[in-house]
Amino acid sequence: MTLTLTGLHRYPVKSFRGEALQSALVEPWGLRGDRRWMVVDEDGMVVTARDVPRMLLVVPELVDGGLRLNHPDLDPIEVAVPDGSTLADVQVWSSSLQAAPAGAAADAWVSKVLGAPARLVYLDDPTRRAVNPRFGRSDDRVSFADGYPLLLASEDSLAALNELIAGGRHPQEGPLPMRRFRPSLVVRGAPAWDEDHWRRLRIGDAVFRVVKGCDRCIMTITDPDTAERGKEPLATLARHRRWDGSSWFAMNLIPDTPGGSISVGDSVEVLEREESDGPPR
Repeated sequence: MTLTLTGLHRYPVKSFRGEALQSALVEPWGLRGDRRWMVVDEDGMVVTARDVPRMLLVVPELVDGGLRLNHPDLDPIEVAVPDGSTLADVQVWSSSLQAAPAGAAADAWVSKVLGAPARLVYLDDPTRRAVNPRFGRSDDRVSFADGYPLLLASEDSLAALNELIAGGRHPQEGPLPMRRFRPSLVVRGAPAWDEDHWRRLRIGDAVFRVVKGCDRCIMTITDPDTAERGKEPLATLARHRRWDGSSWFAMNLIPDTPGGSISVGDSVEVLEREESDGPPR
C-alpha cells in the first residue's frame, strides 16, 4: 500500500472558507494559522456555518500582521492581530476560555455577514484549550477547531461514498468534492475506509496519533460555493456509516512531533493499526 499526501488545507477563521496549501508547519494545536480566529455572538458563544451557512462565502487571507476578509457583497477589511492586552470570555462547544477581541470595525463587518450582532476574536494563546481527555493526553491542545488539531480524509473513501450516493436516493447531488468535509490533510492510496483502523501515522517527518473518527454534522450538506443545502452526504452516510447514533467520515489527528513541515506529495506511512468495527468513537 503506497499512501501519499495529496491535499493540505487551512481554515484561518472557523467556519469561513478554507485555502489549499502546498506545505505547512505542524504546531501542537494544528497547522500554523489554522482556526486561530472565530466569530462569536454577543454572549461569547461560537457561531458557525451550521447555523449561518453564508459564513462559508467569506474568504479569509492571512497577511502580514493580521487577516484580510473578503465577501462578494461587502468591501474587504483588514484586521490586525490583537495584542492580547484585552481578553473576553468565549465558548467553543464545551470549552470555556479567553480570546482577544479584534475590535469594533471587525465586529461591524462580521455582523453584516451574519445579519445579527457578532464579534471576531483571536486565540492569542493557543495553549488555553485542551482536547477531550477521553481521546487525548493532558498536554494535548487545540485551536478553535471543533475538537482536535487536524482532520484527515481519504480520497479513496470519498470515491466509495460518491459511488454510494450515485446509487442512492439523491444521485443528482453527487459527486461531492472533498471540500464538503473541510479536512486538514487528504491522502490517497488505501482501500476505502481503511483509515478507520489507523492509529499512528508518519507524514513526511511528522508523526500523528489517529485518536477519533469524525461524526459529521449539517455543515457537510452545505454547498461551500453557494451556501445552499441538500441531503447529501448525510443521507448516504446514515445508511452506510452509522454508529452510536452518528454518521462518520474522516479521522481526527493529534501531532506527536510538532515543529515539522509537511508538503503535498509527502509519503504517508501507517505505523500502527487496529482492527475495529468502524472508526474509534
